[in-house]
Amino acid sequence: MEEMQATVRLTQHEGYRFAVEMEQPHWALTVDEAPPIGRGQGPNPARMLAVAVGHCLSSSLQFCLQKSRVEGARITTEVTASIRRNDRGRWRVAGLNVEIDVSGVDPAQQGSVERCRQLFEDFCIVTESVRHGVPVDVAVRVGEAGDAPTARPPAPVP
Repeated sequence: MEEMQATVRLTQHEGYRFAVEMEQPHWALTVDEAPPIGRGQGPNPARMLAVAVGHCLSSSLQFCLQKSRVEGARITTEVTASIRRNDRGRWRVAGLNVEIDVSGVDPAQQGSVERCRQLFEDFCIVTESVRHGVPVDVAVRVGEAGDAPTARPPAPVP
């Protein structure tokens, strides 16, 4: 089975604020929780999930439109994450509502756009993975006070 890997590293700076490092230094960003828990100095995990799903869907649709030679299409995507407590009282992303607007399409190309509407979701890696429940394995390593975490460079993404 063919496999690729994408690795990110999060390093705590203060409270709930973490620096995110990826293979390319210019991809770095800061994530944080919203007040009152954090200071809101970056997007929180629910927003990052919404970004991942929205970008993946938008890119999949753009790829199909490009392959279908649909010229001039402009995509605007809005993703709303519904966050609510589950039956155990824990906050969870209960759903994602995605609205994609495609503008600037020549009416003569509507058939190609419709074909892409029927195909593109199946090619979105993130959305289909989330829909089907991605297994998550978690390991926690505990060091002594003052131990620095092991530094490993993030794995390259093909």
